[in-house]
Amino acid sequence: MSRTFALALLALLAGCMVGPDYKRPSAPVPADYKEDGWKAAEPKDALRRDEWWSIYNDPVLDGLERQIDISNQTLKSVEAAYEEARAVVAEAQSGLFPFLSLSGGGTRSGQGNAATYSRFSNGGNVSNIDLSAVVSWNLDIWGQIRRTIESDIASAQASAADIANARLVAQGQLATLYFELRAADALQRMLYSAVDAFTKSLDITKNQFAAGTAAQTDVVTAETQVEQTRAQAIAVGVQRAQFEHAIAALIGRPPAELAVPPAPLTASVPVAPAEVPSALLERRPDIAAAERLMASSNAQIGVAIAGYYPDITLSASYGYASTGLAKLLRASNSLWSIGPSFVEPVFNAGLTAAQVAAAKAIYAQTIANYRQTVLTGFQQVEDELAALRILAQQQVVEDNTVRLAREEERLTLNQYQQGTVAYTAVIVAETTRLVNEETALGILQSRLVASVALIQALGGGWDARELPDNSQVTADDPVTAPR
Repeated sequence: MSRTFALALLALLAGCMVGPDYKRPSAPVPADYKEDGWKAAEPKDALRRDEWWSIYNDPVLDGLERQIDISNQTLKSVEAAYEEARAVVAEAQSGLFPFLSLSGGGTRSGQGNAATYSRFSNGGNVSNIDLSAVVSWNLDIWGQIRRTIESDIASAQASAADIANARLVAQGQLATLYFELRAADALQRMLYSAVDAFTKSLDITKNQFAAGTAAQTDVVTAETQVEQTRAQAIAVGVQRAQFEHAIAALIGRPPAELAVPPAPLTASVPVAPAEVPSALLERRPDIAAAERLMASSNAQIGVAIAGYYPDITLSASYGYASTGLAKLLRASNSLWSIGPSFVEPVFNAGLTAAQVAAAKAIYAQTIANYRQTVLTGFQQVEDELAALRILAQQQVVEDNTVRLAREEERLTLNQYQQGTVAYTAVIVAETTRLVNEETALGILQSRLVASVALIQALGGGWDARELPDNSQVTADDPVTAPR
């Protein structure tokens, strides 16, 4: 029997389905974001759905991100869960069709032994052979099977949204790790540059000591500063290696197979424009997954309510029974039966009522979870918008502080060479300059990480319309999960 027939039957009996039809509950959506100064997204500003990271214009990052879909094992696991969910839908749909079974058998029974049988032609032995086909069909008058299918389809769609969310999370983690690795490169270069600068100061101090205008303690202090800074530069290599290893794991490769050559950290921090808040409900895959789980749980209420009504089954059988194989298929040996049957629960000690109450409670949980997921989404967007705004302000001030610290270092070193200040003043000035440079680098790193987090919080260009519809979920051929 074709799937088309089952769908036609579904349409015919749709009016008989018990339980509430699904309507998306409301969610707490603000009219505007709290953060000011961010223009609403326009069509030309839309992130590229497949390659949102291209906003950073980094070819190395592009190449790494593309490998997420190829070999990220967490993503592969979630994709397998989606295929399992589709199989569960097909399993439930099978309940709409008649069930046909064939059975057959034969026995031979008698008394005495072989010698007895050889003396007596009849021997008292009897052969019984039967062959039959049985068809049973649950008519699903109250929609229990159809509500189950409805629930399973929504669960499969939630699983598809989980794929998109897992992909977005992995892409965001990779971009964050990448910028942290580049920040480590920048910090290491900064520290080695400081080693060079401090070495020049050490040379000046040695010359001063040789000329009798500086104490030996100044030389020792300068040497200590050089070696201490060199040690810090070497120590950065530990973090860099860990970032590189984490990137390798995200793209499904052993750390030994990945080497990311050092490169500068971009100084440009692009910011994805935020759309109107209501668009977030369609842009975040985790929100879409939570909404689909609500639909699934709502359908389960109908499944439970159907337990109050009789289960009606239509059965038919036809077959043959005979005492010999040669006589089996004669019309006189045919047997048949046909008729409906029903099972009506009369007393089950409140089992059905408890199942309905449990289904309603689970639905209430999914509503609360959905609304909390929405609230968390808005919180994350506001967090990153605020972080980007405040960090941009801090960057301006810190860059000016770095400029002043460098000028202070230059002047202090000149004064030391002229003998007007002690070498401790040089150490303080150089340390202050390096600390402020490190702080400025940390702010730039935080801004880049916040920009990645904002894109992720906005859904990375994803759209709920990319979820598979009912026909895609129930297709016989494998369907590639939406990106």
